[in-house]
Amino acid sequence: MTVRPTLPALVLAVAATAVPTLGAVATSPPGRSVAVETVSAAASQDAVVKRRKLGESVDGRPIMAYRLGESDQPTVVLISTMHGNEPHTRKILLSLKEGRRIEGVNLWVVPTYNPDGLAAGTRKNARGVDLNRNYPHNWADLDGSYESGPHPKSEPETRAMIRFLKDVKPKRILSFHQPLYGVDTDTKNKPFARRVADVLNLPAKTFDCGGVCHGTMTSWYNHRFKGAALTVEYGSHPSRKRMRTTAPQQVLKVFGARRVSLDSAIQ
Repeated sequence: MTVRPTLPALVLAVAATAVPTLGAVATSPPGRSVAVETVSAAASQDAVVKRRKLGESVDGRPIMAYRLGESDQPTVVLISTMHGNEPHTRKILLSLKEGRRIEGVNLWVVPTYNPDGLAAGTRKNARGVDLNRNYPHNWADLDGSYESGPHPKSEPETRAMIRFLKDVKPKRILSFHQPLYGVDTDTKNKPFARRVADVLNLPAKTFDCGGVCHGTMTSWYNHRFKGAALTVEYGSHPSRKRMRTTAPQQVLKVFGARRVSLDSAIQ
């Protein structure tokens, strides 16, 4: 005799298979709803080794970093959404933190460096400062679209990132932007920059800001540390497939890293 499950049993079975999705909402600080990036429990257990809160934005939103890969491998940091109106490349980093574990690199990803700007759809943070002009190397008092703040490191987002990078001291940094479509190969480590351009299938370019790029994160890091920081720019509207599938695979290839095989992940 076939026993048909009752309706409550069916409901419980469906509920048991539900998983969190991107864009879950949390409250931080009290009284303010904040979008928080989450992944399914199974994916999180595989890809994300460690979560770290770097600090908070002007409006109190958390700035999160996620460590993937293996701690005994060279350290790499990927940063996206420094400008809130350049949101597409964060999909690369979100895709990397999902799925199976990563081998061959000690990888930190910061998908949303400027959460207030992302929420508002603006280049600058909540105080109207361009975070990529607020670093303490060749800082200048800039106004307009590139407002640099009242002084270097004036913004909490800048200070949070400086603390983080001083702590982990990455060998390589890729800072993802839009929409200039290219890789800055006129930089500290030109062979590495050319490799990135080649593997990511982006043109080699020179990003000189029309003169001197004052107070940028990459120039500060390249001046202060042994590692190399590099700007990577995609176009205004890269395809979802490129951001979610193609580019994540290419980024891993740049650093000689890979996802673990499905068989290894199951064991």
